[in-house]
Amino acid sequence: MSDTPDSAVRTYIEEHREAFLGDLSDWLRIPSVSAQPDHAEDVWRSADWLCVKLKETGFPVTEIWPTDGAPAVFAEWPSGDPAAPTVLVYGHHDVQPAARQDGWHTDPFEPEIVEGRLYARGAADDKGQVFFHTLGVRAHLAATGRTAPAVNLKLLIEGEEESGSPHFRALVEQHAARLTADAVIVSDTGMWSEDTPTVCTGMRGVADCEIDLYGPDQDIHSGSFGGAVPNPATVAARLVAALHDADEHVTVPGFYDGITPLTDRERELFAALPFDEAQWLRTAKSRATLGEAGHTTLERVWARPTAEVNGIGGGYQGPGGKTIIPSSAHLKLSFRLVAGQDPARIEQSVRDWVAARVPAGISHEISFGAATRPCLTPLDHPALQSVVRAMGRAFGQEILFTREGGSGPAADLQDVLGAPVLFLGISVPSDGWHAPNEKVELDLLMKGVETAAYLWGDLAANWQPSETA
Repeated sequence: MSDTPDSAVRTYIEEHREAFLGDLSDWLRIPSVSAQPDHAEDVWRSADWLCVKLKETGFPVTEIWPTDGAPAVFAEWPSGDPAAPTVLVYGHHDVQPAARQDGWHTDPFEPEIVEGRLYARGAADDKGQVFFHTLGVRAHLAATGRTAPAVNLKLLIEGEEESGSPHFRALVEQHAARLTADAVIVSDTGMWSEDTPTVCTGMRGVADCEIDLYGPDQDIHSGSFGGAVPNPATVAARLVAALHDADEHVTVPGFYDGITPLTDRERELFAALPFDEAQWLRTAKSRATLGEAGHTTLERVWARPTAEVNGIGGGYQGPGGKTIIPSSAHLKLSFRLVAGQDPARIEQSVRDWVAARVPAGISHEISFGAATRPCLTPLDHPALQSVVRAMGRAFGQEILFTREGGSGPAADLQDVLGAPVLFLGISVPSDGWHAPNEKVELDLLMKGVETAAYLWGDLAANWQPSETA
């Protein structure tokens, strides 16, 4: 445990809470919507605003890093201790589009506090969760009497996450020497619920492809030629049908090779979460669960790889019948990947699998998009344990564990920098990311501040990166 006094941290946070929320509200008023060209200047304004505020916080280095799209913000605050670990905090300052007519009760870019909740676009995703680090590091310094953090602290706040991070990996590769870190803290995530604080230990990766199948040079009469030439729509259907076996295992050869399996302890921890499958199904707008045999629903969406059909088409789609053999068919597939799977290897396996199943007389093209690698931090990693202890002190209760079924740019940081990725977020499902009336629970936001205040001292006191390299 670090030497940061809990009472001193809480007192400092309470004394500065109002000013902190005022600053955050000012930032939330900037409509930094990266997906809309009309807001390009606002994304730059957001980056400028954050740079100024980080400088006011005490960071001696604050810089705007341009990309071929929207700008990122980098900040650095050396510890002064040559033995201190180096930690990089990741988040993003761009937000999803929002307009009053989408169903917002108020202007989405005019923050409003109602019954302990701050409503605004970006309140939870991700400006609120980025900004709690500013008050957190100040509380850490005030409570310990330090003039610099107990760790070498760096921030990289992206400007294109809500647009798919198209230039993020190139940015990380370009500045890899400046971004060198022993651990990455991602504050763009959430907890299980208000009553069940949790730490995420990993995210799945993703690879996706499109498959075009070509048969006759044009649509042809099914009476004259049906049953005598191959039908690309039939081939598409057979590919889809062959993708899984009766136990919902993916049939692509080598698909599961090298996977890091769930440990018994991880299964126990997943089972300890208050999971209501019926409620989960209502959220999913579905009527039954289905997935890989031998695994629970949470294990399937967090810790197992998947293959999904995202789209299938070919032939006549209009009203009534049209008796043809279509000239082409089309498939869209995506593969969620877990630790131990290499996207490049999966891509080649899928290419080989498709080629082996396309009959003579059908030509095909297959193209893959940019893949995202999975990331996973073992439960016993010392840096993860520091996050858990810091969060436990802030919340005053046991911290449980989750994973994230989706994918994000955090894996690029792990891949390029070779550092473990840890997740520190305080958002809850009701915060409504990407939805109208997005909000953040202010009490939880302050718990994020408090966790950050404890974390830097705990990492410095309890982790020697050389021991886990």
